[in-house]
Amino acid sequence: MAESRSPFRTKADLAAEHIKHLIMSGEAPPGTKITTRVVAEAVGISETPVREAIKQLCSEDWLVERPHVGAVVAELTVANVRELYSVRAALTALALELGGVPLEGARLAEVDAVLAECETAVAREDVAAFARLNRRFHSLLCDTEHSKLTHRMLQSLWSRTETAQRGFRLVPWRLPKSHAEHIAIRNALVAGDIPLAGKLQHAHEMAAMKALIEGIQETHG
Repeated sequence: MAESRSPFRTKADLAAEHIKHLIMSGEAPPGTKITTRVVAEAVGISETPVREAIKQLCSEDWLVERPHVGAVVAELTVANVRELYSVRAALTALALELGGVPLEGARLAEVDAVLAECETAVAREDVAAFARLNRRFHSLLCDTEHSKLTHRMLQSLWSRTETAQRGFRLVPWRLPKSHAEHIAIRNALVAGDIPLAGKLQHAHEMAAMKALIEGIQETHG
């Protein structure tokens, strides 16, 4: 089932997308101060919607407010990553198990289209594109008639933890491995082996968590 899309984006949405791009591209590494005036000039809007965007991104853990400094890009911490990925692993595996049906028809076609784009992103080492497609892939798998509540919980979690996707920048070697794991999960679902798909999904999230923690430790080492 395709995700619903807003028919338009507010100025605050545009400001938030610009800030996210700065973070995902590495132009704004952890600790970088986000200045409303600079963002407003870059996007071509007033500072008011930028302030709204910053407030929203703080609530989603992209940014943190520091006294006497303002909003800065949040750090990725080992404890935070361990909790985020453990919860994601449990919920995504549960969604597949609750779905309980083979992957086929229109949903399979959508999944395969996303995987084709993922292959291109891997070849180009396009971290930002792969991160976006990664969320789309998992959303397609988890959105079934019998896992709607779990999928809604995951959507909320993904919105709050999307910042962790920039972790791919710390471990770009994970892109081809992650893609291969996606294909294995897809194949298990197509074969109707739901228990295997759930196990592969859980292992996939745990492998991502382990790699990201190692990347964080090396960066701070």
